[in-house]
Amino acid sequence: MVRGSLGRLASRALSVGGKWQHQQLRRLNIHEYQGADLMGKFGINVPKGAVVGSVQEVKEVLKNVFPSEKEIVVKSQILAGGRGLGTFKSGLQGGVHIVKAEEAESLAAKMLNQVLVTKQTGPQGKVVGKVYLCEKMSLVNEMYFAITLDRQTAGPLIIACSKGGTSIEDLAEKYPDMIIKVPVDVFKGITDEDAAKVVDGLAPKTADRQSSIEQIKKLYELFCKSDCTMLEINPLAETADKKLVAADAKLNFDDNAAFRQKEIFALRDTTQEDPREVAAAKADLNYIGLDGEIGCMVNGAGLAMATMDIIKLHGGTPANFLDVGGSASEGQVVEAFKILTSDNRVKAILVNIFGGIMKCDVIASGIVNAAKQVDLKVPVVVRLEGTNVDQGKRILKESGLTLITAEDLDDAAEKAVKAYAK
Repeated sequence: MVRGSLGRLASRALSVGGKWQHQQLRRLNIHEYQGADLMGKFGINVPKGAVVGSVQEVKEVLKNVFPSEKEIVVKSQILAGGRGLGTFKSGLQGGVHIVKAEEAESLAAKMLNQVLVTKQTGPQGKVVGKVYLCEKMSLVNEMYFAITLDRQTAGPLIIACSKGGTSIEDLAEKYPDMIIKVPVDVFKGITDEDAAKVVDGLAPKTADRQSSIEQIKKLYELFCKSDCTMLEINPLAETADKKLVAADAKLNFDDNAAFRQKEIFALRDTTQEDPREVAAAKADLNYIGLDGEIGCMVNGAGLAMATMDIIKLHGGTPANFLDVGGSASEGQVVEAFKILTSDNRVKAILVNIFGGIMKCDVIASGIVNAAKQVDLKVPVVVRLEGTNVDQGKRILKESGLTLITAEDLDDAAEKAVKAYAK
């Protein structure tokens, strides 16, 4: 329910290349079961659960962890929201089910290694590699809770609503007056007064007030000490035994904090990510995969965005955002070409380099070496300008490669679109 619910508050889509492209922000995303384990370490109430990756493991968990449970919650684990309303390509409806304990094994077998499609995965879906088995809790009330970073207050902002279980967008539309926002002074930290305001906004029906305040403070502690960019719990539930429980949660972490959050960043599941983006990260390239047909290799984020815009202006669609930066090596250029050509949708490649720190001859040498290692089956349009441009053009000319040269960006984009159209 919770995965991705803070969409408009914590992320934004790139509208350039197609419906299912999303801009990568400064965040690491982890699975629900990993988030529950992390919250438990901070003293936050979470349902008892265990993750499994095979049918045999389901048998062991049912025997050792849930020996007396009559019903089990079976949750598919993918890094996308809308699992409960999703559909497996096999035909199974829903990625989250409450079943009798004896049925958990057969249901998990139908989920594991199958592709789940939700409103956030796009039509290609994501493969379910893990299933999370949880105790079925007796919930008497569901609320919404989140902490995110707010530009206006320049610090953490707690968002709470006495209604929960659905997306914050839907809650804001149906219950705008019930949503409260409590900014926290990043230097002072959360106070009892801040936490009390949040609890009052949640308006728990049975949970002990002081215990609830302490739970809110622990959630804030987790947010800060773990370098989160977002912590969202939906629902934050009340149980029959008068406790607040984080029934489902989504946590994102600041990539800039990877050096001091090694344990958390070791949880990264690259199997859930675009393999092109994983390869780009290893090569220290700024890459975002889109769904167009013209691959782009540019130096500088601003120039890269302008290149994509002009491709659109001439009737094409960019296949990616790729900024090689100002100090890319020849080897990185080769890796960039490998990533571009690994995308079957790419029908032409546009290289647009304005050499400042990045030298044109380095780019040219990288293109030539990439052509030797990669079987280039698509036309390549090259526009070079700036530092060592003459050397760069000479390297390309003497290489014997069949390249399309361009004088300026407009000319390059027009030629790339025409080359693809042929």
